[in-house]
Amino acid sequence: MTVTPTISYHTVEGLPVIEQRLVDVYTEVYAVEAATDPFFSVERFTERLRAHARGPRWGCTLGEVDGHTVGYAYGFARTAAYRWNGLITPAPTEMLEETDNRTFALCEVMVRANWRGTGAAHTLHEELLSQRTEARSHLLVEEEHPKVRALYERWGYTWMGTMQPYPDSPRYDSMLRPIA
Repeated sequence: MTVTPTISYHTVEGLPVIEQRLVDVYTEVYAVEAATDPFFSVERFTERLRAHARGPRWGCTLGEVDGHTVGYAYGFARTAAYRWNGLITPAPTEMLEETDNRTFALCEVMVRANWRGTGAAHTLHEELLSQRTEARSHLLVEEEHPKVRALYERWGYTWMGTMQPYPDSPRYDSMLRPIA
């Protein structure tokens, strides 16, 4: 029997209530990386989470079963003022133009190990996008994770370039998908 997680949607006003749950899942998922790379530390993740939450129209889907967090997905809307800093490969100008409603920056899709392969990540992702008004979704996936990139391609994302958003971050495949 497969148990389907209950999915709830949260805006930035609800972040104080769920923040520790997001951090707890991150701590578990990135334990190995955090031990050797400061970029993946819990402190740095918390800083990024809070910075993302300051973005316009931040939203998060949280999955749980019997009160236990399964995983989450979150992001925010890009504004017309956004600049594609960190883009390493050239991309057509029209692809990089932003409006206040064009792009949803999908920052995280994360599920605990015992929920991987169950469809929970896809459910969290699709429920999050169903709440969005933007025309497209943008995400980054580490170049070192081709299986994750292939998963996002199955979800409709296409490669648009390579990015390194922070000086100490890994290089990422930058991917786009229409929200329909």
